[in-house]
Amino acid sequence: MDINTVTSFRAARTRDDLALAPGEVFIAGGTWLMSEPQPATTGFVDLTTLGWPDIEVSDAGLRIGATCTIARLLAWSKGEKTGDAASRPAEWIALDIVPDAADALLASFKIWNTATVGGNLCRTFAAGAMISLTAGLDGVAVIWCPDGSERRVDVADFPTGDAANVLAPGEALRAIELPAAALRSRARLRKIALAELGRSGAVLTARQDDDGATTFVITAATLTPQVLRFAGIPDAATLAAAVGGASGYYTDPLGPADWRRAVSIALAEALRTELEDSA
Repeated sequence: MDINTVTSFRAARTRDDLALAPGEVFIAGGTWLMSEPQPATTGFVDLTTLGWPDIEVSDAGLRIGATCTIARLLAWSKGEKTGDAASRPAEWIALDIVPDAADALLASFKIWNTATVGGNLCRTFAAGAMISLTAGLDGVAVIWCPDGSERRVDVADFPTGDAANVLAPGEALRAIELPAAALRSRARLRKIALAELGRSGAVLTARQDDDGATTFVITAATLTPQVLRFAGIPDAATLAAAVGGASGYYTDPLGPADWRRAVSIALAEALRTELEDSA
């Protein structure tokens, strides 16, 4: 789509270039910005020219650059060589859910080559599949502030509603960090939609850490991620009560709230059974 209100385009080279003028917004993949009119936008500031590494591996865990495309993350998670990034550690078995998360997007695989992980978080649709992935693995969003400082927010707390988040004017998402402990966990992801190729109506992730503790995260069915933690694998009744009692189930043309709650309970039980059977 032609965005005919945009009259300027700047390629950011340093952090100083991230100071936004009135009407400017950050752009990376631009798959949403270019999909519909942006009447309040008069300029783009390109983040991809900052040269942020896509993938950084350390003893602490995985750092995903906000400008990393979904395709690059997917390829790396499958063990493919991605730029200068170190190879995927074999013990990070939770990364096996990355393909499932990518498939939860309402987007052609062609979009994966342009759409960025950070862009999916910053658009903050309730059904954002990269939110499902990173919230499910205890991700932390690293945010650059206009005054030169940075702050960290749990990805689960990053969204404040559908298409709303904690970013203040002029702030930029720099990276998403996933801790090594979560990456070593046994993780699963399941989704459902009213239409076979439709937007996800519910996405649930579940994982069991080395200490036996389990974490279930509800996304897409709720306006913001709902994180449920247990000391071990809960019994079916306990989990169903927790999922059914979570807040934020909503109604829109792609599914009523009661349906989202019911399918979330069913998906959670399927995940619970998988974890139990593979223990």
